Amino acid sequence: MRIVSLLPSATEIVFALGLGDELVGRTHECDFPPEAAAVPLMTADVGGGPSDSSRAIHERVAGALHGGSSIYRLDTAALAEARPDLILTQELCDVCAVSYREVTDAVRAIDGDIAVVSLEPSSIEGILNTISTIGAMAEAEDEAIGLVEILRERLGAIENRVLDRRLAGVRPRRVVCLEWLDPPFAAGHWVPEQVRRAGGWELLGREGERSIETTWDAVRDVDPEQLMLMPCGFDAKRTAAEFDAMLRPTWFDELRAVSRGEVFALDGSGYFSRPGPRVIDGIALLAELFDPEGFVDVAPPDAWIPVGPAYPR
Repeated sequence: MRIVSLLPSATEIVFALGLGDELVGRTHECDFPPEAAAVPLMTADVGGGPSDSSRAIHERVAGALHGGSSIYRLDTAALAEARPDLILTQELCDVCAVSYREVTDAVRAIDGDIAVVSLEPSSIEGILNTISTIGAMAEAEDEAIGLVEILRERLGAIENRVLDRRLAGVRPRRVVCLEWLDPPFAAGHWVPEQVRRAGGWELLGREGERSIETTWDAVRDVDPEQLMLMPCGFDAKRTAAEFDAMLRPTWFDELRAVSRGEVFALDGSGYFSRPGPRVIDGIALLAELFDPEGFVDVAPPDAWIPVGPAYPR
């Protein structure tokens, strides 16, 4: 089967199912696993670039929303040349990925029987169901069942350890996760669930709902014990750099999380913003930050950096 993935998360799932050799197209943001770099590109960024500030990127996205167009371009000629049997895409957001309509219009222009599958998970269970769906569509049902079982076992082990620690008197940490910094966005979709399963309490985000723009005043109102910075599409180093450059309120250092030295730049791109297998790694990462004595060295390497006044850079 010839597969084109128009989502970084779907690309990860395809490789995790052992179907990397069948992937004939990807987006320019599909950077994991490293083997994906050899797969032909089907998309490009329209304007801007990877070095844009978070504010500049937000303004581009807002402008695209207002104008009703995506900030990504689909290479229809490359798509036709790839001769796909299966295209994995989404229709939830026409701005942050190639629009579903653009994909279906391109498919109609190609002579061939092409299945287009829209993936729309909003929870951990939805992500596991997405893996099953891709397995079924790509004739890899057994591989999908095996992968889902492994992920469920890992998740269960984390949750059992969280329960043991709770019974031992370790209380849930009060945290705020931000999926964007300038302006701040409270976490949504599966991220608050990741927090809960890792032993925390997300104060602003809501499970299963979209991330929403918030304010630093709202963060001050809930005064979290920990502040998790996980901008969509940024790794930990980029997040730390954006935090350093960000204009912060004059009272920022008075936040409990800041004064305690518990502000963390996380790899949002790898472990939080992409609904794929690595969301379980994200839960392990959070569990270690919430309870470092109960979870020792379970976080992925280079996945988090402490930031703030307690950690001058």
